[in-house]
Amino acid sequence: MSANTNPPEPAVDDSLAEARLSKVPSRRAFLGLMGASVGAVVAVPSLASAHAVPDGRNVRPGNDRNGGTRGPGPGGRNGGRNGDGENNADQPQGSTASPDRFSRLFDLPSFAEPSRELREALIEMGRPGGMMDANDPLEVGPIRLITEPDLSPNNRDNPTHPAGVTFMGQFLDHDITRDAGSRLGRATPVRRSTNLRSATFDLDSVYGGGPDESPELYEGFRLRIESGGQFEDLLRDDDGNAILGDDRNDENLMLSGLQCAFIMFHNAVLADVSGPTPTAANFEATQQIVRHHYQWIIVHEILPQFVGQGMVDDIVGNGRQVYTPDIARIPLEFQTAAYRFGHSMIRPSYRANLAGDHGDPFFAMVFNPDASGDDPEDLTGRHRAERRFIGWQTFFDFGDGEVKPNKVIDTTMSTPLFQLPMFAIPTARGEDVGPTSLATRNLLRHITWGIPSGQRVADAMGVDRLSARDLSDVGQLGANLDRSTPLFFYVLREADVVAGGLHLGPVGGRIVGEVFVGILEADPTSYLNSTETGGGPWRPTLAQRTGSVGVDFTMVDLLTIAGVDPSSRRQ
Repeated sequence: MSANTNPPEPAVDDSLAEARLSKVPSRRAFLGLMGASVGAVVAVPSLASAHAVPDGRNVRPGNDRNGGTRGPGPGGRNGGRNGDGENNADQPQGSTASPDRFSRLFDLPSFAEPSRELREALIEMGRPGGMMDANDPLEVGPIRLITEPDLSPNNRDNPTHPAGVTFMGQFLDHDITRDAGSRLGRATPVRRSTNLRSATFDLDSVYGGGPDESPELYEGFRLRIESGGQFEDLLRDDDGNAILGDDRNDENLMLSGLQCAFIMFHNAVLADVSGPTPTAANFEATQQIVRHHYQWIIVHEILPQFVGQGMVDDIVGNGRQVYTPDIARIPLEFQTAAYRFGHSMIRPSYRANLAGDHGDPFFAMVFNPDASGDDPEDLTGRHRAERRFIGWQTFFDFGDGEVKPNKVIDTTMSTPLFQLPMFAIPTARGEDVGPTSLATRNLLRHITWGIPSGQRVADAMGVDRLSARDLSDVGQLGANLDRSTPLFFYVLREADVVAGGLHLGPVGGRIVGEVFVGILEADPTSYLNSTETGGGPWRPTLAQRTGSVGVDFTMVDLLTIAGVDPSSRRQ
């Protein structure tokens, strides 16, 4: 363990309230308002308005109590992968396999048979400098790439997305899925790979196994946090390696900042609900409060930005059509293709904070293969230095005009993503390093799992296919890719064509939206399956920055309670 075992712990220091703007309630005031809302019934429509059944699942229109459907489903419009005989190579949605296995949404063939021609076409599609590379002029430096968007005409800003949404998406992914067992570009039966994360939005990447199973993460019932010099940093060993529930959450500075924020959010809530010596019961109550507010943010703030509010409303109002499992498992069409849309939203560079670099802003590329040393000139994680923290006003809207946008969802990706750092490429199971282009790796995964084409998925959903003109550029690569397009690429192009890149289109949006809502509905402990004392649907019990309770709860509210907001930082 690192020598600094007793660092400053601003997350639970009540003196931080003095640093708040006078017109904004202090963190203690936020938490103190929590009790005033308990038992209050707010008559506002909620996702939890679905009727709960005794086993904890919700009954939606068209769904039976076993998670099946009266409409689409196995034998219906979308089908359901029914396995490959006695070997049970593929796990259908309705199979009895354990929840730590992946499944399929559709009983459809792979988009293509593996061949040398196919592999070469996919590598060409995703190569550095190729059709998916935005060709950002990295030589102008990280500041100009932010302040002069015209320098990257192939990498447009998304005015509806704050930059932090990208990294919340990555954080959510690490909470529900981690593939263990597949090989890049090599066909792999589903039964060969295990999902190392629970298919539940339960923050196991933060909590680990709890104080008993993961004692290294805890001091009593508090999550441990250290200091990077100016502000918080993850717990680290003597070699600088982060000690946390999922090591991927130290891949970049924004992710490690989110991990720290959730640790500090837990500690702040725990300090409010407990006495001087927290108990196991206090810990459980805190976990429930933290998880419910986190899940609320997912459905009410993050998911609408991913898929559009109309898609969220349709899934909630009319029920799920394609994700109808008996137990929550992560489908490969989601894990391998649709949910990787977030890679298109990543900027080439970011302003990490406003005054952390000797009083100046810290700007850097998200990845820089030439960066080195203990405090490199990029935003990779795994380093501790005074300037390596996140000023969250760049990433979420605190109303001060400082927030920066994401990139639109389309088939181009920022240039730094075409040369990933070696630590970000998994090789622990003996895999070859393979391509360093993130786009190429995403495409080759379609061979690994035999993912169906975007066109076949659109047909199964009853959605209009993209036209030949929409995909004419991929047709030039051969391998029939314009008529049988990898789902990952198809989802990105669909978002651009149908929604102008502001959010996902009907195929990608439905897959992502239904998986998110579905795994929450399948979790008997989620906020969707919880009620307030008066029997009404659960509403947030922590106060917002405005002082309102029971109306909404957003990331800026969570970050304020955690004590990492701009007022607490005084910068």
